[in-house]
Amino acid sequence: MSAKSNVPTPHIGAMPGEIAETILLPGDPLRAQFIAENYLSNVKQFNSVRNMFGFTGTYEGKPVSVMGTGMGCPSMGIYSYELIHFYGCKNLIRVGTAGSINPDVHVRDMVFGLGACTTSNFPALMNLPGVYAPVCSWELLRKAAEKADALGLSYHAGNILSSDMFYGPAEGPEATQKWASMGVLAIEMEAAALYTNAAFGKANALTILTISDHLLTGESTSAEERQTSFTDMMKVALSLA
Repeated sequence: MSAKSNVPTPHIGAMPGEIAETILLPGDPLRAQFIAENYLSNVKQFNSVRNMFGFTGTYEGKPVSVMGTGMGCPSMGIYSYELIHFYGCKNLIRVGTAGSINPDVHVRDMVFGLGACTTSNFPALMNLPGVYAPVCSWELLRKAAEKADALGLSYHAGNILSSDMFYGPAEGPEATQKWASMGVLAIEMEAAALYTNAAFGKANALTILTISDHLLTGESTSAEERQTSFTDMMKVALSLA
């Protein structure tokens, strides 16, 4: 069965050719709409299924798409799989927020996720004969770091945690400290699934995060600021198109 025969999918209403090879993936569909309206030209909406808005346009003359993914590894797993296998996406860049668990990683700092530790069972479901370590694309990471350096932006690069639990014992102080003691910089919920699917589908993936709150100090940003103000992250992510 060809990929074209699988589209539109139950989750994405786009037709073949309507999604660019490079796509930005915020969790929040309203953030996807904000990126499209404020950073892209010649925008066309390709998805509204389940209100998971998706758009394609151009950035500095290059085609780029953006679509929400929802929260958690299962949701990211569905969308990233369909984008890679049915729509031919080659570069998938998660742009999102995270909670810092490192004293040197502050609110509003930018983090590149080299690897994604996880409490999710998603990587284990690939049925490999061992424990899979989901990591980002070196090609995208190198380009992102070069762009950040050229813009004079500070950033951190290291291990992040993709957690399946937003509330509960897996996010308690004792568990957080254990992850922090292993050098994990921040906690989010999607990167492990994205990196796993990208490896399986031979695509490039990178997670770029802005720290929205600090689990050690209690400092945080507002929901509105999370949606609209993380311009440094957007500049770097869009440069990867």
